[in-house]
Amino acid sequence: MRIFLVEDDPLLGDGLMAGLKIAGYAVDWVQDGEHARQALRDQTYGLCILDLELPRYDGLSILKELRARKDHTPVLILTARDASSDRVGGLDAGADDYLTKPFDLPELLARVRALTRRAVGNAAPTLTHGLIELDLISKRITRGGVPVALSAREYALLHDLLANQGRIRTKVELEEGLYAWGEEVESNTVEVYVHHLRKKLGASLIRTVRGQGYVIGDDE
Repeated sequence: MRIFLVEDDPLLGDGLMAGLKIAGYAVDWVQDGEHARQALRDQTYGLCILDLELPRYDGLSILKELRARKDHTPVLILTARDASSDRVGGLDAGADDYLTKPFDLPELLARVRALTRRAVGNAAPTLTHGLIELDLISKRITRGGVPVALSAREYALLHDLLANQGRIRTKVELEEGLYAWGEEVESNTVEVYVHHLRKKLGASLIRTVRGQGYVIGDDE
């Protein structure tokens, strides 16, 4: 999944970006509100982590703009403001969650997982299809109870498809979830990872819809 991080503190932003990448997310990071506004118009993200106190354009205004154009991207607010009125204001403006600085990375990651689960209508900490189970907390994948080792991008692609069961995911959508800005995308990247997943988890798990993309099929 691709996350958009909007944080003007370079040390905090660098640490968050590193932690999110280790957790398996593709991350785009900007440090001012104007760049954030433009990116959110041009790009689709699975989640936005948004600081409120930003140069050039404040985070609360960005959030209000996002919701005004009916963009339902989950938003987790980060801020040093700890007054109840600030939290209420952010949530009423359309934020999905609120985390006050300073915070621990494990808590932020837990909130990210919870928000992304809710966004696809799945409150449980696992994604399943037939014999396949993906544990969102441990990132453990099993087939019929047997652990299956996947690379980080194989995991990310499987997560995307399982989270969108019943919906065809285009090659572009899948690529956007795998790569952040500046990362080179090879022309056959998705096809290669789909091939690997079929070998490891069953040839019929992922179905190709000609001219459209891929969708979770029937596990063998």
